[in-house]
Amino acid sequence: MDDGSAETEALIGSSSEDVRSHLDGKGALAEFKVYKRRWFILFVLCLLNCSNAVSWLTFAPVADQTAQYLHISLNLVNWLSLVYVVVAIFFSFITTWVLDTLGLRFSLIMGSWLNMLGSVLRFVGVLKCIPERAVFPMVMGGQTLCAFAQPLIIFAPTKLAALWFPDHQRATANMMASMANTVGLLFANIFSPMIISYTNNLVMLLLIYAIPAVVACFLATVGIRERVPPTPPSASVVTSSSEPFLQGVKLLLTNKAYMVLLVCFGSGIGIFTCFSTFLEQILCVKGYSNDFAGLCGAVSIVFGVLGAFLLGLYVDKTKKFTEVTKINMCLTSLGCSIFAVVSQLSEQKLIIGAVCAWFGLFGYSVYPIAMELGVECSYPVGEATSSGLIFVSGQIQAALYMLLLQALAQPIADSSLSVCATGADANLSWTVPVLVMAGLCALGTCCFVVFFHTDYRRLRAEATASPKTVTDQSTGGDTWANSTDA
Repeated sequence: MDDGSAETEALIGSSSEDVRSHLDGKGALAEFKVYKRRWFILFVLCLLNCSNAVSWLTFAPVADQTAQYLHISLNLVNWLSLVYVVVAIFFSFITTWVLDTLGLRFSLIMGSWLNMLGSVLRFVGVLKCIPERAVFPMVMGGQTLCAFAQPLIIFAPTKLAALWFPDHQRATANMMASMANTVGLLFANIFSPMIISYTNNLVMLLLIYAIPAVVACFLATVGIRERVPPTPPSASVVTSSSEPFLQGVKLLLTNKAYMVLLVCFGSGIGIFTCFSTFLEQILCVKGYSNDFAGLCGAVSIVFGVLGAFLLGLYVDKTKKFTEVTKINMCLTSLGCSIFAVVSQLSEQKLIIGAVCAWFGLFGYSVYPIAMELGVECSYPVGEATSSGLIFVSGQIQAALYMLLLQALAQPIADSSLSVCATGADANLSWTVPVLVMAGLCALGTCCFVVFFHTDYRRLRAEATASPKTVTDQSTGGDTWANSTDA
């Protein structure tokens, strides 16, 4: 490193936790360092991801009570979740550019403010002083602001893992940041029915959910001060994002392996969006309470987080991204097929709970691994671009699936088992929709297993390249220059 770099390291050396040395092509020593503050940034991202996920699924576990309280139909309640999908489809392309061009710090701060303002607006919208005609528009407005924050937050894990973590911690860091979103879904499934059952209104529910959004916004704004770490943690990050955004998108669209992952895993994301949104409505018609539906959602998420933790550790050691993703998608498809059958049975709580646990263990847990796989097969395209397009694919397919499944759910003339609170418009037969959902899951899995094959480009680059790190003081110190052989 040059003198400026040495001076910088003298100032920040106390925060450097690990130093790895490599030789570049000319025999010069090149160091890759990681810093303790990466854990703080990871914590902030986890809190943001969790808060935003809670906002997304706030109303789904209590859809019927929400419809009653806001004096709206169930379809409008579903739109409080569906707005996330619609916004993501149109906003995600801008978000990927923002992350790969303007940087992680800008994206997290902007996302935290949107998430905070949306959460506060939702709470204000249900206060008694608000005219009744303005309640739903304000709640939807707040939900929309939170939806704009989602891509900025949910695309960040792969970027954070690449910029701040060494190769042997990337999958674990990505898992922790990504699974925070799943933990948020868990909290929504548990606490939304619980709080509603005690208070019988939305005011306390939305107040409680606004608190972590405010805390996360404060921590992101005050605590995240660097666009990138002073020294990169691995060789691959020096050349990642080297392609301009539009050129990167073009490379992705011509990458066969990536396109298979884009379509097939995107379909899986769409399936899980439908599962999370419609679970309460599917079960209440067969006599299962909101509390039980929330418990089923919580069980699937708990097992998903457990599975993700184990998979993250395993993949960090073995680098078997493809094998793990294929096996998990097959087992998820099996669980989805079983759920399609048992969810139409009454008084089968144990079986339904077990199937939801299976569904979560193999479905939720594979998400961060598949995102890392997307980066591996598309390197050196920016991490946010590669993971962002997969998410966009998932949201587009989720929107289509949700509209399709709602259209296939037909009213039931007589449903003595139903405990749905809103009456006739909630008594829908979900037999055909859940079978279609299982079929879509199986189709996507089969296509992925048969057609997906790839080389791990980022790992190969790290094995063959040893870039020399340089701190460029003229641009503020937090940049890297790539040393090339003459």
